[in-house]
Amino acid sequence: MVKTNFISYTSTAVQPAKLESLECETGNYHSFCPISCVSWLYQKLEDSFFLVIGTKTCGFFLQSSMGVMIFAEPRYAMAELEEADISAQLNDYNELKRLCLQIRNDRNPSVIVWIGTCTTELIKQDLEGMAPRLEQEIQVPIVVARANGLDHAFTQGEDTVLAALANRCPQVSRDTVKPKTHPPLILFGSLPNSVANQLTIDLNSFGIEVAGWLPSKNYSELPALDQTCYVCGVQPFLSRTAATLMRRRQCQLISAPFPIGPDGTRAWIEAIAKALQVPIDQNKLLERESENWLELEEMEDGLPSIRGKTVFFMGDSLLEIALARFLIRSGVVVQEIGIPFLDQRYQAAELQLLQQTCKELDVTMPVIVHKPDNYFQLKRIQALQPDLVITGMAHANPIEARGITTKWSVEFVFSQIHGFTNAGNLVTLLSKPLSRHNSLAELGWTEIV
Repeated sequence: MVKTNFISYTSTAVQPAKLESLECETGNYHSFCPISCVSWLYQKLEDSFFLVIGTKTCGFFLQSSMGVMIFAEPRYAMAELEEADISAQLNDYNELKRLCLQIRNDRNPSVIVWIGTCTTELIKQDLEGMAPRLEQEIQVPIVVARANGLDHAFTQGEDTVLAALANRCPQVSRDTVKPKTHPPLILFGSLPNSVANQLTIDLNSFGIEVAGWLPSKNYSELPALDQTCYVCGVQPFLSRTAATLMRRRQCQLISAPFPIGPDGTRAWIEAIAKALQVPIDQNKLLERESENWLELEEMEDGLPSIRGKTVFFMGDSLLEIALARFLIRSGVVVQEIGIPFLDQRYQAAELQLLQQTCKELDVTMPVIVHKPDNYFQLKRIQALQPDLVITGMAHANPIEARGITTKWSVEFVFSQIHGFTNAGNLVTLLSKPLSRHNSLAELGWTEIV
C-alpha cells in the first residue's frame, strides 16, 4: 500500500488515477540525506540562519556536499553531538542557548531554523519542547524541522521545513491585501527569486494574482493563511507541506500538474484558473505553449537532439514523474520511471497528465516502479541499454563504466527548470550528456573504466 499524508481532499483536488503500470519493489534507498535541503533553503530565506543539530556523520556530510559553497558566506552551522549528548548526560538547553545567542549576535537573523537530523528516540533531545522556551528568552523565532534519514528522498527535507514554516504563517486579518477578482492564491515550493517572479508574471498575464509564496524571501513576509486561501505546489515532493496547509491551516489545495516543461506549465495555469473560477484566454495560453515548443525545436542542442532517445529513471529526487511526462511529450522513449516515494494523491494531476500524454501520442505507458530495488534496476538497464540513465550520484560512475551515459538527478533540483522561460534549461540538461557521449565515441572512448 502506498502511504499517503492526506485525510481528505477538497473539491479542487483530482482523485488518484488507476495505475495498471505501477509496481513496488520495496528496495533500499540510495539518496542524499534530507539535511542537504539547507544548501538551497538558506539562500531562499535571505534573513534566516539554519542550525543543523546532529552527529559527526551529519557534519561530515555537510562538509563534503556543501563545501563548494564556502565562498558564498553561508548562513548555516553544525551543532555536533558528542556521546554524552546522545546518552542525555549533558544540559542540551544551555548549550543550544549559547549557540543561538552567538548566532543572534553575529548574524542577527529574523528566524533560526533548527534542523534535527535524527528522531527524538535516537538523539534524546526534545527540540520541539526546548524551542518555544528559548525563543522567548532570546527574542528570535525558532522553527524546528526534523529532516532525517527516515525520509525517502533528499528533497523531502525542504518539505519538512516548509511544513514547519506553514504553521508560523500569520492568520488573515482585515489589513491583509486580497485579490479583487478571486480568492487569495498562495504558491508553495522553494524556487530562485527570478523563477518565482517569472511564474508570477505568467499567472498575472492571465488575470491571476499571487497573494504570496511559501517560503518567502524574508521571514516577516510569510503569507497570511485561512480557509479562504487556495494553495498550489510547484514541486512534486511537498506532500507533507500540502497536508499541513490543508489540515492545520484549513486552506484549499489546488491539485495541478507541476510547471515543468511547456505542457506542464500550461496545465498548471489551467488548473489554477479553473479552481479560482478565473476565465482565461485559452487560445492565448495554447499559443504561448506552442511558441515555447518552437523555441525548444530551434535552440542549439534542442529537442531534435533528444527526440527518439531512450531514457531510464532510477529514482532519486521525486521529480521523476513530471520529468518523464515532459520527455514523452518531447518524443523521448521512457523505459522505466523509478521513484523512491509516490504520493498518488498529491501527484494525482501529474499522473493523470502523464497518462493523457501517452494516450494522445499513442505510446505505451512506461512502468512506474515505486521504491525500486537498485540491484534489479541495474539488471534491467544492462538488458535495455538506454541512451541515458537519470540517477543518483552513487550509481553514476558504475553505470558509466558499463558504457551507458548518465545524468545526476540532483542537477534538476538545483537548476532553473520551471515555467515557460526555463524549459530550454531543462532540454539542455538532457542533451549535454548525450552530446558528450557522442564526442567521446568519436575519440574512440566507448567506456569509462
